[in-house]
Amino acid sequence: MLESDYFEEIIPEEWAGDRVDQALARLFPDYSRSRLQTWLKQGLVLLDGEIKRAKDKVSGGEQVSLKVILTSENSWDAEDIALDIIYEDEQLLVINKPAGMVVHPAAGNYSGTMLNALLFYCPELEAVPRAGIVHRLDKETSGLLVVAKTLLAQKGLVEQLQAREFLREYDAIVNGQITAGGSIDAPIGRHPVNRKRMAVNAKGKTAITHYRVKERFRAHTQLSVKLETGRTHQIRVHMAYIHHALLGDQVYSGRFKIPAASDESFQEVLRNFKRQALHAHRLGLIHPLSHEFIEWQVEIPTDMMNLQSALRLDAENHSEVGKKFK
Repeated sequence: MLESDYFEEIIPEEWAGDRVDQALARLFPDYSRSRLQTWLKQGLVLLDGEIKRAKDKVSGGEQVSLKVILTSENSWDAEDIALDIIYEDEQLLVINKPAGMVVHPAAGNYSGTMLNALLFYCPELEAVPRAGIVHRLDKETSGLLVVAKTLLAQKGLVEQLQAREFLREYDAIVNGQITAGGSIDAPIGRHPVNRKRMAVNAKGKTAITHYRVKERFRAHTQLSVKLETGRTHQIRVHMAYIHHALLGDQVYSGRFKIPAASDESFQEVLRNFKRQALHAHRLGLIHPLSHEFIEWQVEIPTDMMNLQSALRLDAENHSEVGKKFK
């Protein structure tokens, strides 16, 4: 047991006829309805000293007693793994995740993940589902992630994600030259054959990606990409869908290609870049306690900087200097 607290409230008379779980959600907005329903089933919520079902109706005037008992929500081990923490307060952690780090344990990756590191750094996250992780980045994508340190923060952040209120911007380098920015509105679901991949699928969930050109190279383009929705592999799938897969994406980019007349050093840079060229450089959200909008930005990591420099040099060597866009 990690935490215990006790609350007493009176259900207003005007709520008569509401379901018990609806009334509880209004009385205790810091907790999700599903969590309150679980506590109802466990007998931790009493109305006038009696256990009620979620679907029962209230009459108004009942005294509600709620005993909050937070137990461990996670079965994973804490591990002493370094985290690049950009911001921290009592409600939030913002982390700059390196490429190569898995966010959440899964088959084949039960340790060494960001979640394992979070449990070591902040043991109280044991009481928050998924150790406070409310959104993810792919293993080989670097950049900013927010973690909820409390149930209040988790509820607020999840609601913002569902309402598409997060600001999430990425730097991406894609294959081929893109002449102008645009938007991709194409649903994403599981690939019909390879279930480990995602694909544009008419039966999938709504997925919207916006992009603008930042810099063009001889055979590649650097983009600033903004997510409106947050589907698994969304940017990777959408860019492959418009035939401009992310440079280095070994799942969605198809056969590896070297631009014509590339010198050996440039070919080596391309071959040695083993991850998708994608970095979450900007994150913004409404703070769950202060209700103020705050945002963070980080520079692209060294491997992408080196890749960017090589692409510029290749363009210069072929007298096709890339154009920058503000």
